Amino acid sequence: MSVRTDIKTLLAENDVSITKLASMISEKTGKHYSQSNISQKLMRNTLKYDEAKMIGELLGYKLKFVRVKPYI
Repeated sequence: MSVRTDIKTLLAENDVSITKLASMISEKTGKHYSQSNISQKLMRNTLKYDEAKMIGELLGYKLKFVRVKPYI
C-alpha cells in the first residue's frame, strides 16, 4: 500500500474530506493548506513524515514502526 491509499482509506473510514482535512491542518499549524495542496502531495508522493504523523493524530491515530522480520 502507498501512503496515498492509506490516508485516503483513513479519511473515508472517518468520513473526513480532503477539504476538511486541509482546514484541520491549517487550524493546527497556522499555515494555509488547501485541498489541492494535500491532493498534490498525495499524488506526487511528497508528503513529509511529520505531515503524515500529524494527519494520523488529527484523525485519532498514531504512527508506529512494527518489526516484520528479524534484524540482520
